[in-house]
Amino acid sequence: MISLCTDVAWQSLNKYGEELCGDSVAVINPDEKTTVAVLADGLGSGVKACILSTLTAKIISTMIAQNMPLAECISAMAATLPVCSVRGVAYSTFSVIRIVNNSHAEIIQFDNPAVILLRDGKHYEFPSISQTIEKKTIYISELAIQEGDAFIIVSDGVEHAGVGQAFNLDWRRADIIGFMEGLYKSEYTAHTLTSALLEQCKFFYDERPGDDATVCTIKIRRRRPVNLMIGPPQNPKDVEKMMDLFFGKAGRHIVCGGTTAGLTAEYLGKRVVADLPGKDQDPDIPPAASIEGVDLATEGVVTIGKVLEYSYKHLQGECNYYDLVRKRDGASQIAVMLFEEATDINFFVGKAVNPAHQNPRLPINFSIKMRLVRELAENLEKMGKHVKTSYF
Repeated sequence: MISLCTDVAWQSLNKYGEELCGDSVAVINPDEKTTVAVLADGLGSGVKACILSTLTAKIISTMIAQNMPLAECISAMAATLPVCSVRGVAYSTFSVIRIVNNSHAEIIQFDNPAVILLRDGKHYEFPSISQTIEKKTIYISELAIQEGDAFIIVSDGVEHAGVGQAFNLDWRRADIIGFMEGLYKSEYTAHTLTSALLEQCKFFYDERPGDDATVCTIKIRRRRPVNLMIGPPQNPKDVEKMMDLFFGKAGRHIVCGGTTAGLTAEYLGKRVVADLPGKDQDPDIPPAASIEGVDLATEGVVTIGKVLEYSYKHLQGECNYYDLVRKRDGASQIAVMLFEEATDINFFVGKAVNPAHQNPRLPINFSIKMRLVRELAENLEKMGKHVKTSYF
């Protein structure tokens, strides 16, 4: 049986002039087999909308994750949300998707643009039934899912991107579907699809959004492990053990650090071949190298430090797939493997102290390496990756 996983990513654009977004996304994994994602769009914009959407997303995601009846979830939301003094209503629109066993999807929608499903890169229309709860018309769908399915949830700021702006567009659902079908590639992750759609919204708004715009993508994909080893073990006798465990793992293999690369080449009976830097090579990032049997070999601490920097930008929506693949330095190649390709990441961290790092003129020491790996692992977990770190 193919091992599948649920890849989730979301990003938002704030309405021009607003510091807070009126849309909120909540993702909960109540167990290893279930993912619940909610996109809520609060009434209006700014602080009030942010409060409305945050409460809605938290209430509904938590209750549905606990398998509480839908009617109870809606009643609780209606009783909890404050009432708008201008409009006299208290609600936030919402879309909910619950994925179970990576084989079954339950979709619940209220007043948000309809969820888009891409199957094999093409739009797939799934059936819905309506149900009235607390005077609200709720649309409910259940369907079997398959590898590669991509569910795209958007707020109405996406569906109406460009209205009243320089382009004066009214980007409708059919236009969004056509755009996503045109750019879709099977290897694209949820983050890549989300970033591409939101970038197009930003372009249509001429970078002055007339409404909050949020995209949340859920993609069912095959698990792809990536293994990264940095630094030799504290005890030289553990080199072979560390190498056996590292290469015993399925997936891609990345080796970081000159000493580690040398030990790896010796273990494999191969040579380390330095790559020639390209004309666009970032001078602050040491050149990568090649070892037969290894997917990528790079310098250690400086390169990982750059990957960490990219990870923060990635989480903030400032560094996407297209930015990274245009570069060919070691840090960018690692970032593509970890951020875009990997679902499961195994770090093998050697605790040996590098004598070169004891030079007081160099701003590198053992504690910095440990901190870089720890922070990178934390950021990868925020991206939804399954991360395991082993120390030697």
